[in-house]
Amino acid sequence: MFRRREPVPFAFLAEAERFRSNVTPPPRERASLGEMAGRWLMGLTIVAGLAGSLIIGTPALEQDHLSTPTQQSQAADGR
Repeated sequence: MFRRREPVPFAFLAEAERFRSNVTPPPRERASLGEMAGRWLMGLTIVAGLAGSLIIGTPALEQDHLSTPTQQSQAADGR
C-alpha cells in the first residue's frame, strides 16, 4: 500500500485509541416534569395503538369463516 512520506498534520488523532480533550462539555439538563410526562404519554399512546390494532386485526386473520362455505352446502342439501 502506498504510504505518504511527508508528515500529515493531526495524524496522531487517527492513531490514538480515542481523542481526549481537556475541555469538559457542559452538563446535560435534566428533563422537566412536563417533558417526562409527555414522553410517558407518547409511549403509552404508541403501545396502546399497537395493542388495539392487534386486537382489532386478529379476527380478520382467522381463516375459519372463509374455509366453510355455508350457503353452498345448504343449497346442495336442499335438492
